[in-house]
Amino acid sequence: MKVVVVGAGKMGLPLACQLADNGAVVTACDINSLIVEKINNCIAPFYEPGLEDFMQRNVPAGRLRAATDIASAVSGAEVVIIIVPALLAANNDIDYSNLKTASEEVAKGMKPGTLVSYETTVPIGGCRSVLIPALEKSGLRAGKDFYVCFSPEMVKSLMVFDRLQKNPKIIGGYDTISSEKGEEFYTRFLGAPVINVGSLEAAEFVKLSGMIYRDVNIALANELAIFSEVVGFDIYQIIDSGNNNGETSIHQPGIGVGGHCTPIYPYFLIKEAARLGVPLEFAELARKINESQPARNVRRLADALGSLKGKTIHVMGVGFRPEVKEHACSPAFSLCEDIASYGAEATVEDPLYTDDELKKLGFTPAKAGKDTLHAVILNTAHSVFKKPNFTQWRDRGVEAVLDGRNFWSQDDVEQAGLTYLCIGKPSRKR
Repeated sequence: MKVVVVGAGKMGLPLACQLADNGAVVTACDINSLIVEKINNCIAPFYEPGLEDFMQRNVPAGRLRAATDIASAVSGAEVVIIIVPALLAANNDIDYSNLKTASEEVAKGMKPGTLVSYETTVPIGGCRSVLIPALEKSGLRAGKDFYVCFSPEMVKSLMVFDRLQKNPKIIGGYDTISSEKGEEFYTRFLGAPVINVGSLEAAEFVKLSGMIYRDVNIALANELAIFSEVVGFDIYQIIDSGNNNGETSIHQPGIGVGGHCTPIYPYFLIKEAARLGVPLEFAELARKINESQPARNVRRLADALGSLKGKTIHVMGVGFRPEVKEHACSPAFSLCEDIASYGAEATVEDPLYTDDELKKLGFTPAKAGKDTLHAVILNTAHSVFKKPNFTQWRDRGVEAVLDGRNFWSQDDVEQAGLTYLCIGKPSRKR
């Protein structure tokens, strides 16, 4: 079976590899010609455990190739998977531009009988009301000339292949036959269990409800952390103890929520619910709580130091997850803005980014900052940050550290003569 995967990024390329490994002949399409060139030369364009092995098995065997011409590739395909992200507009509504552009390119080459699967996240009804009309610019009609299913992407960087192989694949279709064709395809070429929920809208709702569950759970952990800081508990001990009963599963608090998913997708349902007159109060409150975490913690640092004005605060980590070079909605952006609002200077470092890359993102790299620092904030728990020399920091002028991920030893910090602040832990008086 010939398959086209539109979007050869961190989720799309592993998916293409997995399908090829299971016998499909796959073309991974991307507008980035450098990525296409690397794939065709069997060079992984980014790090994902197992990716190079999958490519080495499938590219030379002719089961996997890459191309920039979507329409041409689609013209010879039986199945097309569109796996490009939706964006967030300035009003916190969805920006369909990426998805519409991809759909219109697919429409140029689509032939009768094609199955198109969307692996993305959209508001309920978005696939039927916005994306399918873009496909129908081909002159073909959904349900009559071609089939459409929605199968939300539910994988995670550094764990993509494991999730693809083990997580149940959610399927919903434009109509019954579309659902059945989607179920048949993924069962055969993905190999994971498939759950057919029937409609496009049901499958869209599965993804959105999961995102809101995660956001609300994190917000709960963050509120409990605030309480713990005030009354003197270690929230991590409390959560670990409570999660042992088989009925509780509280997530970890933190300095902020980043990534392509959790900070963005809840808004798709929040906005839709508001339009329908059924506001999602928990979801809205969770977003407010989680978005306020960077500012709340910079304020906590300011209180501990008395003032941040004129001081240099160093932020460690731009990536929204440890060991991942991805900065979408990273709390680092808010942290630096909040630091600047106090009249302080923020410097930043991340081992996965060059100084030039950090500058292009609007940050001041550590090497371009001042020799004297007054405080350090841990944003990303990269392994290389695990054992800093707190005594050297003290000698550079550091007075306090803010551990945004419960990553450092409070005893080690305080033995160096620094004030230790941590999400969900009370500070000790020095």
